[in-house]
Amino acid sequence: MRPITQSSKLAGVRYDVRGPILQEAERLEREGHEILRLNIGNPATFGFEAPPEIVDAMRAGLPYAQGYSDSRGILSAREAVAEHYTGLGVADISPDDVLIGNGVSELISLVLQALITPGDEVLIPAPDYPLWTAQVTLSGGHAVHYPCDEQNGWMPDLEAIEQLVTERTKGIVLINPNNPTGAVYSPELVSGFAALAERHGLVLMADEIYDHILYDGAKHEHAALHTRDTLCLTFSGLSKIQRVAGYRAGWVVASGDRGLASDFLEGLTLLANMRMCSNVPAQFAIPAALSSASNWSGVAELCAPGGRFCDQRDTAHRLLSEIPGVSCELPGGAMYLFPRLDPERYDIHDDQHFVIQLMRATRVMITNGRGFNLPTPDHVRFVTLPSVEMLTEAIGRIAEYLEGVRID
Repeated sequence: MRPITQSSKLAGVRYDVRGPILQEAERLEREGHEILRLNIGNPATFGFEAPPEIVDAMRAGLPYAQGYSDSRGILSAREAVAEHYTGLGVADISPDDVLIGNGVSELISLVLQALITPGDEVLIPAPDYPLWTAQVTLSGGHAVHYPCDEQNGWMPDLEAIEQLVTERTKGIVLINPNNPTGAVYSPELVSGFAALAERHGLVLMADEIYDHILYDGAKHEHAALHTRDTLCLTFSGLSKIQRVAGYRAGWVVASGDRGLASDFLEGLTLLANMRMCSNVPAQFAIPAALSSASNWSGVAELCAPGGRFCDQRDTAHRLLSEIPGVSCELPGGAMYLFPRLDPERYDIHDDQHFVIQLMRATRVMITNGRGFNLPTPDHVRFVTLPSVEMLTEAIGRIAEYLEGVRID
């Protein structure tokens, strides 16, 4: 019999956050081992609860959520998103510019399918959130990675990025705050991205899912504030800031020159219609989340000194930095650390294999840096959501393991 094989479209597609490392973790768990999972930013797993107003709003909406909604999303949710960005200073946003989706992940897929013709290029940061690269590849495009400089706080170089633009470049991705590095970009840098996109007629795709998870006085700058003469697509949602990742309530907002992008937006509408609509009950949570001042103050308290997000970040950063041969930039946002293991002290050629071996020895699961499209095997990503006690235990086990494999 002829074997049933996977599509050739999957060649080169990787998603190590839920790949072979997770499969090995599940095997160990079936054998009875307890694995501490520091691989995915899922707040609920570590005891973070949603604001009660959000849960109540979704519960109250259930009687009205039994049928399909408008493929763009229920009107009250789109109005709330439009009002939110209008309040931030983004000009000329209406509910018609908002598309609600099953989390940002689904919306990235829909946007790239509607945008990319096979052979098109999209500029994506390295390191990146790997779904961006994977979906560009699945859509028939080519992900061109622009480097972010670890020696400069993981900041990208706009002049270097501009050298990567070709006649096939269709868009540029800006992840701010960045996942996995936690870098927060200045208003000048964000404005520079918008100007670059406008000079070359590129779609600026701004992944801003962590825009309120900020530390040490860092300020987030919205890319849509700087885009006038090309299309800007802003992706965000409730998963991280409101701690409801399982609700899958996300949105994309079109701003800038929508007339220039009318054909693309028609294609995006077609794809949105084909999947009928996103999860309707969760859409009722969006107006409650965006209208309640207490919801925003809640995440601010978590990120302030003494808050769980901040204390856990600081503890994990300190403990990792104390390990010989390990260095780590202190992130200004998000919920991750992306430390470097000095290649002269740690002989790592296959970082996925290294992470699996570390997990077998320590029962701690992290993610390899090349899983985020970093070209070198000398970084790993930690989620900083566990309690201080749990992080102390996990990093202590890792420090002991590294002592045994370190080249002194």
